[in-house]
Amino acid sequence: MSATTNEPRSRPSPWTTAEAWRTYVAGALWVVGLVVTVVSTSEPESAGWLRVDTDPAGLLFLAAARTGGWNFFPKGLQAIRTLKLDMNFLMTIAIIGAVLIGEPLEAAAIAFLFSFAELLEHSAVVRARNSIDQLLRLAPETASVVDGDGQERTVPTSELRSGQIVRVRPGEKVPIDGLVLSGHSAVNQANVTGESVPVGKGPGDAVFASTLNTDGLLEIEATSDAGDTTLDRIARLVREAQSQRSATEQFVKKFARYYTPAVTGLAVLVMVVPPLMGMGTSLTWFVRGLTLLVIACPCALVIATPVTIVSALTSAARHGVLIKGGEYVESLGGTCAIAFDKTGTLTLGQLEVTDVVPLGAESPEALLELVASVEKGSEHPIAKAIVEHAEQRGSAGNGPAPEAFRAHPGRGISARVGGDPLVIGTLELLEMMAAGSLDDEGKGRFDALEEAGKTVVVAARAGQVIGLVALADTLRPEAAGVLARLRADGVHHQVVLTGDQSYAAQAVGEAVGADEIFSELKPAEKVEAIRRIRSVHKGVAMLGDGVNDAPALAAADVGIAMGGAGSPATIETADIALMADDLTMLPYARRLSHLARSLVRFNIGFALGLKALLAIGAVGGFVSLIVAVLVGDLGASLAVTLNAMRLARVKP
Repeated sequence: MSATTNEPRSRPSPWTTAEAWRTYVAGALWVVGLVVTVVSTSEPESAGWLRVDTDPAGLLFLAAARTGGWNFFPKGLQAIRTLKLDMNFLMTIAIIGAVLIGEPLEAAAIAFLFSFAELLEHSAVVRARNSIDQLLRLAPETASVVDGDGQERTVPTSELRSGQIVRVRPGEKVPIDGLVLSGHSAVNQANVTGESVPVGKGPGDAVFASTLNTDGLLEIEATSDAGDTTLDRIARLVREAQSQRSATEQFVKKFARYYTPAVTGLAVLVMVVPPLMGMGTSLTWFVRGLTLLVIACPCALVIATPVTIVSALTSAARHGVLIKGGEYVESLGGTCAIAFDKTGTLTLGQLEVTDVVPLGAESPEALLELVASVEKGSEHPIAKAIVEHAEQRGSAGNGPAPEAFRAHPGRGISARVGGDPLVIGTLELLEMMAAGSLDDEGKGRFDALEEAGKTVVVAARAGQVIGLVALADTLRPEAAGVLARLRADGVHHQVVLTGDQSYAAQAVGEAVGADEIFSELKPAEKVEAIRRIRSVHKGVAMLGDGVNDAPALAAADVGIAMGGAGSPATIETADIALMADDLTMLPYARRLSHLARSLVRFNIGFALGLKALLAIGAVGGFVSLIVAVLVGDLGASLAVTLNAMRLARVKP
C-alpha cells in the first residue's frame, strides 16, 4: 500500500465555496432591500399576477433571489426534466411562483434562507467527518531512523517501511506502528485506544503511530509501512462506514422519493380546487399552495439520520471505539441481550498460580521449586505461569535439572529429577503413566479447587502424588460492574459462552452475574448458542477477544471485538472494535448507540410533526412564505442538526 493511500482527503470548508459566497451576497441584497423598504416613504402596492417591482427594493430582492437561487436552480430544472422531484425542485418552483405573483421579498427570503440552511447542514456533516481526519494529521512529518551502522538520519514519515528502526525521544510522537526494541517510557495512546492514562511500554510492547512518547527514549522496529498504520486503518474504515446507509436512512430516502411528488400534487390541488369551488381568489390559493411547497421541503427529514449517524461514528472513533457503519450504530443501540466470551474478555486471559498444596513431606516452597524446575522446559501457558510465580517467590532456578523431559500435549509433562520419575499434569496423565493416584484427602482438595473454578495440576514423584498446583484466569476487576451497568441500561439478558471447562465457566459467570452460562463449546457450538439466543431475544450482540470468536461474532446481530488495536485482523472482522483492551468501553458504546438511535427517531418525528403543523397553518392562511422557509426549512434543519451534534458530548 502506498504511503498516500490513507492520507486525509482535502475537504474545503463549506463556508468558503462558491455556493457560500452566493449565499452571502443574496443575504446582503435581501437585508439592503429590507432597509430600503423600511425607509421608503412610498406606500407599497398590493401584489398581483405577473407584476415585477421596478422600485429599488424590488430590484434588490429580485437580485437576491437570482443570486441565492442559482445554488439550486440548475438542480431544480434537472429534476423537472427527469421527473425526479426533490427539494431543489420545490424551492425552484416556490421562488418562480413568488416572483410571478409579485412578491420578490418572499422570493429573496426563500433563496437566501434555503441556501443558508443547506450550508449549515453541509457544515455539520463535514465537521463530523473531518474530526477523524484530524487524528491522522497528528502524525509527525519526520522520523529519526537508525541505520545498520548505528547512524541516525531524519526522513519524511511517508517514507517509513516495515523493519526499519526508529528512535523516538521524550515528548515526540511515534511515527509508525512498531515493537519496542529498547527503552522504557509511558506512551499516551488516547487517540488510538481512547485510554486517558499513559501506558507503560518496554521491550516487546506494541506502540501505535501518532501516540505521544512522554518520558523515555524508545527504539522501535516498524511493523507497518507508512500509510498502513492502525490509525490509518481506523480512518479508512470510519470513512467507509460513513458512506454506508443505515436501515433508517435507507427508509427515509425511499420515503422522500414518494413524499415529494405527493406533497407537490397536494399543493397543486390546494391551488386549483378551492378557487373552482368559489372559496377565494386564485391568487390567494396560489400563495397558500406555494407556502405548502416550501413547508414540504424534506431537508430536515433527509438530513436527520445521516448527520446523527456520522456524529456518532466519529465521536466513538475519537474515544477508541471503531463502529463499522450506521447499521451497527442502530443495531447496538437496540440490543437487549449480549453474549460474552470468557477468556480474554471477562477475564484478563492470564493464568496466575493461586494455590500450592503439598500432599506429603514436601513444603509449599519445595514443591513449587521442584515443579517450576521441570516446567521451565515447556512453552505451555500453564508452565509459564508456574515458572513466573516461582520466580516472584524466589523459588525458581535452585531446583535440580530435569532429564528425559517429555511433553504430553493436552495432558502435561514428564521428566526424571534426581533419578526419580516426575509427572506433572492431569489426573488422566497420571493414570496413563501409572504415576500414582490421589487418596481421599487429596481428592477432596482437588475437587474443592476445581469447584472454585481453578485449573489444577497434579505432581507425582516416584509413583506418589506429592502435591497440587492450582491456577486461575484472573477476572477483570471491572467485569461485574460493566454487566450491572449494561443491565441497568436495558441489556436484560447476559450470557457467557466459552470453550473452557464447566467449573471455570461457572465461577466466572456467577462472579459477574450472568443469566446463562454455556461451557466447553467448540466454535460451531458457539454459533448455535447465538442462534438459540436470537430466537428468543430481539437484538443480540456478541463480545469476543479476537479472530477465534469470528463465527459467533458473525452470527450475532452485532459482533464486538476486544482490544482491536493489537490485531489488524480483529479490526477487519468485527462490526465494532473496542480498540483498547478495556471492557468499560462497552457501556459507553451501547449508551452512545442508544442515544443516536433515539435522536434519529426524535429528529424524524420532529421534522414530520413540525411540517404537518405548518402545513395546516398554510392551508388556513396563517403561515406566510417567509415563516414557512424560516421555521419549516431553516429552523427544522438547524434543530435536527444541533440535536445530532449532542453526541459529541457523550464520553466514556
